[in-house]
Amino acid sequence: MSKNCIVCTIEGRVQGVWFRAATKEKADELGITGWVRNLENGDVETQACGTEEQLSEFVAWLHKGPKASKVEAVEIGDVPCESFPDFRILKK
Repeated sequence: MSKNCIVCTIEGRVQGVWFRAATKEKADELGITGWVRNLENGDVETQACGTEEQLSEFVAWLHKGPKASKVEAVEIGDVPCESFPDFRILKK
């Protein structure tokens, strides 16, 4: 199975609501590697690598996020695949 990598920017009330921790949990559950971080403008950005099926489920989850969040938009782009050992929360 070939791996794909995407980068997503999540807009809305996504900081201060455990969005990064919940994103890591979901990625670990799905077997996705990559990272998630807060952006200066209040958005969250994530790079995720996995199969098409894994990424499809991950993106569907990103549109909802954890309970306290209010996702308004998710922008998705393809990026060259990188090899990550796991999924990490980055500090800026």
